Amino acid sequence: MRFHTFDDVQDHLDALGLFHMDFGLDRMRDALSALGLLTPPFVTAQVVGTNGKGSTSTFLACIARAHGLKTGLYTSPHFVTPRERIRINGEMLPESAWPGLANRVMDAAPKLTYFEFLTALGLLAFAEAGVDFVVMEAGLGGHYDATTAMPVQAVCFTPIGMDHEKILGPTLADIAADKSQAMRPGVPAFTAPQEAEALARLRRTAEEKGAPLHETASLPLPDCPLGLAGPHQRINARLALAVWHRMAERHNWSDRPEAAARGLAAAHFPGRFQHLPAHGSMPPLILDGAHNPHGLRALEAAVLDSGIRPAAVIFSCLADKDVSDMLPFVRRIAGDAPLFVPTIQDNERAMSGEELAALLAEGRGDAVTKPVQRLSLALREAAALSPAGDAGRRPVLLCGSLYLLGEFFILHPQALEQELI
Repeated sequence: MRFHTFDDVQDHLDALGLFHMDFGLDRMRDALSALGLLTPPFVTAQVVGTNGKGSTSTFLACIARAHGLKTGLYTSPHFVTPRERIRINGEMLPESAWPGLANRVMDAAPKLTYFEFLTALGLLAFAEAGVDFVVMEAGLGGHYDATTAMPVQAVCFTPIGMDHEKILGPTLADIAADKSQAMRPGVPAFTAPQEAEALARLRRTAEEKGAPLHETASLPLPDCPLGLAGPHQRINARLALAVWHRMAERHNWSDRPEAAARGLAAAHFPGRFQHLPAHGSMPPLILDGAHNPHGLRALEAAVLDSGIRPAAVIFSCLADKDVSDMLPFVRRIAGDAPLFVPTIQDNERAMSGEELAALLAEGRGDAVTKPVQRLSLALREAAALSPAGDAGRRPVLLCGSLYLLGEFFILHPQALEQELI
């Protein structure tokens, strides 16, 4: 198979299947070896966890860029195009670069999974571009995640919570045990505040592997604005800053407080308590990809901290999530505001709006809880509750699965990009 256009690469990825997994790191290590990437020409940090991985990765990459380093950022999933996953100095890899890189990956390792293929392609792109520093967000877990096959100089753990239990295990300790296996002997690891079970597992694995573990809960954070909103982002920013300080010290990079503050303020990651102003008939919106209990707890705190009372809430999620633990958070966030529940389109894992709305309606009394067929219809109904021209228009909160937010960004692609550095 030869790739000639970006669409050819996209077709290949689609054929591999977004949700197909094949555990093990041998394929990925063989691919990196064939591509000459087992001794990469850049410094790498890996970001593992349940919530806050993308935000922490973005903070760290922005801090590095603010210090003048050429920086690669690898995140997942994407909303509209896989190009979002691979960025160099904040810019998506151009379509023209994809076929050549994809051909080299295919020649080196034709049997990679969707995520492995993209990971190898991204690392190859970073090497070809001559970046100084790469931030790699793990996809799922840590033990067998494709990013764990890559040599790194730091591993950082964002808050670990209950998610992907069918794959990682039924308890928090099981999930933390899997993620902790991303640690490497002698490589410094950094952790945000964790639940007691998760922290105990991280400490145990760090001791077993001989990886120094640095806890960041009490570290100072500059008194500066953050580009990502919500009180939970201070946890992510503190973690990113701790990793940056160690990397700068180790590699003799400049480490200037004003540059770090500029990087923290410039961070943008779509769908993380993202505020969008009213536009035409569309009311002001807040977008947040909280799709598990831990994420929804953070979203609830952010809503309370900001003093926002949503005019309406739009929520949906995937059927393989532990929905029962999410319901109380969604009900409290919505309060007495109307709650619209669309069915996520073109996703075999989607939960039907009718089924989810019936569960959410319990205990809401007379408050409206309404299933709708599509997100576009939910937006239309929510907009009617916040009339155009009303100076006091309350925002509509759109939250839940990242795939639901992906539908929004397909409808409104201009909301996806925001470059501040």
